[in-house]
Amino acid sequence: MATTKTTAATKKTATKKTTTTAKTATQKVAAKQSDEKKKILFVASESTPFIATGGLAEVIGSLSKALAATGKYDVRVVIPLYSDIKKEYREQFTYLGNLYVHLAWRNQYCGIFSYVKDGVTFYFIDNEFYFKRPGCYGYYDDGERFAFFSRSVLEIMPFLNFYPDVMHCHDWQAALAAIYLKTNYCFREEYQYIRALFTIHNIEYQGQYSLDLLGDLFDIYGSYQYLVEYNNSINLMKGAIEVCERFSTVSPRYAEEIKDPYYAHGLDPIIRKNEFKLTGILNGIDDVSYNCALDSHLFANFTPDNFANKAVCKKELQKMLGLPEKPDTPIISMVSRLVSHKGLDLVTAVIEDLLQDDVQVVILGTGDSHFEGYFRDLAYRYPDKLSANIVFNGDLSRKIYSGSDIFLMPSKSEPCGLSQMIACRYGTVPIVRETGGLYDSIKPLENGYTFSNYNAHDMLYVIREACSDYKNKKEWSKLMYRAATTDFSWSHSAKDYEALYLDMLK
Repeated sequence: MATTKTTAATKKTATKKTTTTAKTATQKVAAKQSDEKKKILFVASESTPFIATGGLAEVIGSLSKALAATGKYDVRVVIPLYSDIKKEYREQFTYLGNLYVHLAWRNQYCGIFSYVKDGVTFYFIDNEFYFKRPGCYGYYDDGERFAFFSRSVLEIMPFLNFYPDVMHCHDWQAALAAIYLKTNYCFREEYQYIRALFTIHNIEYQGQYSLDLLGDLFDIYGSYQYLVEYNNSINLMKGAIEVCERFSTVSPRYAEEIKDPYYAHGLDPIIRKNEFKLTGILNGIDDVSYNCALDSHLFANFTPDNFANKAVCKKELQKMLGLPEKPDTPIISMVSRLVSHKGLDLVTAVIEDLLQDDVQVVILGTGDSHFEGYFRDLAYRYPDKLSANIVFNGDLSRKIYSGSDIFLMPSKSEPCGLSQMIACRYGTVPIVRETGGLYDSIKPLENGYTFSNYNAHDMLYVIREACSDYKNKKEWSKLMYRAATTDFSWSHSAKDYEALYLDMLK
């Protein structure tokens, strides 16, 4: 009897030990999985510091760096290897190998180069037929070029032995990467666990093509046609929105606006249909690059605690641009593409009224020929009042941001906008229209001025109000300080993206 009890007790103890061991093993596996870095792959058509045509490149370069800096993510970025990528970088790229990418009837060479910067691994897709050209966009075969690029992103994953947890695709040029992932590649085991996030930086550019190109150009057939078909044409942005687990925009306000036909450029029914998976996250800026205390482009450096050298920047800017050196006359600047949706039609409607006041106006940018010609003529007629610089010049833009007093950004629509944030960093007070990211980033009398109606005289009223406030140096200095110390760093945005990624991976 005692032997039986002992045997039962031994079995019970053994079972308990086995259960405990199993639990411990499970806990160890769970702990190991939680300790592993989540893998994020950015798919985009451009990125700083390698090549940039606008805000998209800054987002890719800065957000990837901010996420990598947390130490919790293995962050990688893939872009095309354009011929315009700076030589000093190209010489440092590592050649990893090549493969051939099938796209419909094509079988194209795909070289793979890599480069590590700020904890982020960058991959570059090489194909001279598609990418050995000046610039990034504007070619008759852009659809084919970015279809090849998107297909290459999926094809290089086995080569690199890198399958991301989240593939984060940006704008229509990368939309097909998400579409291919969820169609042509969805039956391959290693691709089934990849979540796709698609970010809309500007809904105006959707990747629209004729339906008869569907199979021949994009290698999409039969049962998948409905994903990209919209209004009797191919719409790549629409397809990405449909297939992705989540999609986002670059500000909360813009996420609401694109549900409205006024802003959505025809996609509002698709946005509303999928709004349950829509998020708006405000972009940040690189607060190390845009730092008035360290920026080597400035005539003189200063800090938010001591703006004395900002007066030096203003004086030298006036001298450089041939404007009278008037320390007490406010300089109103615009650094912008000269196109109507940036509010240039409002500016042209009232600028001659504004020039009757004690102000100086500085314009920097290129764009539509009629705006370029208008501002050149205006500068000729008002040489002591207005300087028109019809160029794209990064160095001059920094000198303008730092030497101006007021920065004008009256956009009709603005998904996020970076210029208003950059202006703030240099103590230059922005005036913006309440739309998109301008609404989310600039608050009246906290760090700038705003107006809501898209109306030229509403804008002029607020400009004159700001110029009047400028005369009160004590209060204006406080406003400059609040603008310059507003936190527009990527740390906030990166946390929002982290939360979104983790939510997708639940």
